[in-house]
Amino acid sequence: MIQGVIFDLDGLMFDTERIWDSLWEPVLTELGLPYFEGIGDTVRGSTGDAMARTLRQLYGPDCDTAAIVAALYRKAGEIFARPVPKKPGLDALLAWLKEQGIPAAVASSSAEQTVRTHLKNGGIEDCFAAVVAGDTVSRSKPAPDIFLKAAGLLGADPAHCLVLEDSHNGVRAGAAGGFVTVMVPDMMPVTDEMRQLSACQCASLNEVLDKLRAGEF
Repeated sequence: MIQGVIFDLDGLMFDTERIWDSLWEPVLTELGLPYFEGIGDTVRGSTGDAMARTLRQLYGPDCDTAAIVAALYRKAGEIFARPVPKKPGLDALLAWLKEQGIPAAVASSSAEQTVRTHLKNGGIEDCFAAVVAGDTVSRSKPAPDIFLKAAGLLGADPAHCLVLEDSHNGVRAGAAGGFVTVMVPDMMPVTDEMRQLSACQCASLNEVLDKLRAGEF
């Protein structure tokens, strides 16, 4: 029986991945750096040291990764100050979990302030018993640390805890932590690796809810 559900945020609960992708080119141009097509896909689902390593691979070992990330979040903050669209099925799924008494948590690679802004603007702050952001763990996805911390706060055994993810790094993290990991793809396709690592793949959160109601997890 599922003891808890852990949600990713960007691309899973909110339609924000396209916004993040659109920010890379202006931010890098502003900093005098070249833009590499697909950089958003490369870093999606990661933060901290993992993102910094990727940026240094692209821009050299002396690259000021902190300046890039700070500029990215500054531009994102201007946009995210206003509500962004929720993904289909989110409200219905959260309402069902509340009815069933199943606790939920957020485990996002984004900074905590950004996460909480989205939850507040979306009117769903009170739906989550725990929030774990990327800047509160030492290792980012694909390491399982963020999900293990969230499960601990929920008091849930990973083997009986659902992780909902849209990114490849997120699915890898869920699988590495021994969670029942479900991929709900957004901008990244379902690959053979994702099929092997995830319990199943759902087209939307509506389908996740249908499977939970049917007792498939």
